Amino acid sequence: MSTALITGATAGIGAEFARQLAARGHDLVIVARDAARLASNAATLQHEFDVHVEALPADLLSAGGLAAVDRRLADERRPIDLLVNNAGYGIRGELDENSLDDEKRHLDIHVSVPMQLTQTALRGMLARGRGRIVLIASVAAFTPRGTYSAAKAWAVMFARGANLVYRDRGVSVTAVCPGFVRTEFHDRMKVGTDGIPSFLWLQPPTLVRLALRGIDRGRSVVIPTVRYRLVAGLARVLPDRLGAAGRFSSRD
Repeated sequence: MSTALITGATAGIGAEFARQLAARGHDLVIVARDAARLASNAATLQHEFDVHVEALPADLLSAGGLAAVDRRLADERRPIDLLVNNAGYGIRGELDENSLDDEKRHLDIHVSVPMQLTQTALRGMLARGRGRIVLIASVAAFTPRGTYSAAKAWAVMFARGANLVYRDRGVSVTAVCPGFVRTEFHDRMKVGTDGIPSFLWLQPPTLVRLALRGIDRGRSVVIPTVRYRLVAGLARVLPDRLGAAGRFSSRD
């Protein structure tokens, strides 16, 4: 039986990946900072789907937390067959308004952390000749919207390059690029979303179902739904000023 490791697995997209992968029969290693919530989610998944679920509490922005997850990925006695790099958060404000520490932590969770975990997972998967690695990016990767977009653009290009190199060796690397999804993401950013049209919102079950379809096919980039593929396509050709339109409003 294969095992999937999912970061940021207690809410939103990560929790839905855990649920749908458990429904497929995958054993799980779920990672998040909130140990109590993590343990509760693990017990629920085990009970509902009769799979083994290992709860691994870790703050990926701490050296110790990142090292713990890295060690788990490197454990060849208990191999990981699918890695979902989902942990992340949004950041408000422009570069000149934010502290350097805040910007560096934001960059680390979206770039440095998934790069390290991917490298560790990749080495074991290549040795076994099989595996899948996923990075949760965003359609923001195709728009000029500050350092969040820049970080997500890195994930897209990283996945494209890695998939090109490793897919023929049995390991696919996929960037999933959601649009607006009904999760805790925007609440945690403390931004308003009232101006976003209802037809642009996706529910996590739909998003993950469509994402898994592309991941199963070994695609390098998956943009779920036709409407968001159109958004990404238009963003590539529109002037930057139009592509960056629609900034969030603060709720502070």
